[in-house]
Amino acid sequence: MATEVRKGDLIYSVDDIPRPFGRAFFLGAQHVLTMFGATVSVPLLLGPAMGMSQAQIATLIGAVMLASGVVTLLQVHWGSRLPIVQGVSFSFLGPFFAIIGAHKGAGPATVMQYIAGAIMSGAVVEAAVGHFGWIGRLRRLISPVVIGPVIMLIGLALFKVGAPKAGTYWPMAALVIICIFWFSQFLSRTSLVFILLAAALGWGLSWLLSATGTFGPNHPSFVSLQVVREAAWFRPPWGEGIGWIFPWGWPKFSLAFFLAILAGYLASMVESFGDYHSVSYMSRLPDPSEQMINRGIRAEGVGCFFTGIVGGFSSTSYSENIGLIGITRVASRYVVTIGAFVLIFLGVFGKFGALASTLPGPVVGAMYCALFGLITAIGVQQVARCDLRSDRNLLIIGFSLFMGLSLPAYFTGVPEFGFAAKKVVIAAAPWLADMINIIGSTGMAVAAIFGLILDNLLPGTLEERGIKS
Repeated sequence: MATEVRKGDLIYSVDDIPRPFGRAFFLGAQHVLTMFGATVSVPLLLGPAMGMSQAQIATLIGAVMLASGVVTLLQVHWGSRLPIVQGVSFSFLGPFFAIIGAHKGAGPATVMQYIAGAIMSGAVVEAAVGHFGWIGRLRRLISPVVIGPVIMLIGLALFKVGAPKAGTYWPMAALVIICIFWFSQFLSRTSLVFILLAAALGWGLSWLLSATGTFGPNHPSFVSLQVVREAAWFRPPWGEGIGWIFPWGWPKFSLAFFLAILAGYLASMVESFGDYHSVSYMSRLPDPSEQMINRGIRAEGVGCFFTGIVGGFSSTSYSENIGLIGITRVASRYVVTIGAFVLIFLGVFGKFGALASTLPGPVVGAMYCALFGLITAIGVQQVARCDLRSDRNLLIIGFSLFMGLSLPAYFTGVPEFGFAAKKVVIAAAPWLADMINIIGSTGMAVAAIFGLILDNLLPGTLEERGIKS
């Protein structure tokens, strides 16, 4: 696909401004549609896990859209200056679930305060990595042998929320899953918005059956627009649970959560490193310079700090939108800027978040089955960059992946096999015990730690480790 695209010229290059404005607006809106499904799925996953009401989930969706728009502007005009869209990252779901498990009893606002504190503290590290030019040195330490299992665990760790949520009403979920495969594989014009189109079809059918009385209020696919009618047209800057500046209260910080979330930032930086090269290729630009990469990582760190302020989740570059550039042959920064302003508008337009929060559970579960499976496959793709004929690599990858699944089970317990939860207790240093318990319960962090230690301790060439081709 990429080779075919390179044969033709771009319709609009990086510095071009499409005319008239209506054409540019349409092209920018395509970027929003492309990243919509993945971006909205994260608050729809984490909101119910925290026990949020539908109105609170609407605020959460608004927060992630607002943050995505602002961070995209930072990246396009101050960071790498590449036409690259920023959106909610799946790399942080493991640490977020660990925080939810530790503080769910205190209520969703408290959980979000700790999430904001972890995001903001980790963002300082990411910004420093970019500002001081450490990303090049980190690439020698972080090979595909390390990052592959970490990415795989992002998807594998969420197997408990896929089929169980879809299975609350399989007929609707199955329809959405079939549409996802049909739109993505057989209708080339919809290949980049297949999640959105399938979800919209599932929502529309659910709403129609709800409006006609076929689905009652207790049906898993019942859709009520009451929350949309009650939502304000625009969210105010301030206000607990509704504003877009610290909507959940002031952030709370924990050393254990800070260390756990660093695994997410590790995966996010490596993913962005590759995305900068991909978008440069699609935009007919030379490979990004070291300075450009450093600026991009710094911008992502600053952007993640901002997401903590507005009450959203950590962001990263979106590969889906890079694919959109390759298909449309439109690499204009101006177009991506328009898309960023559309995201900002949707973030403060209260009724949008309320409408997105009405997606029924079976539809959301079907989205998870596709998205999280795709994330796991991306981890496999990352591992394939190293030498898989090497016993060294196979041992490290297998051990890291297995321990990333098994050690959290040790800490949280496996009741069906008679294993109770094991919590470390250190009377003299309870903060250290909390740190060990949180990290040990987060599969991504476990895999990252074992992978980093073993990959840099055991002898192996750069080619063997996948750092050099």
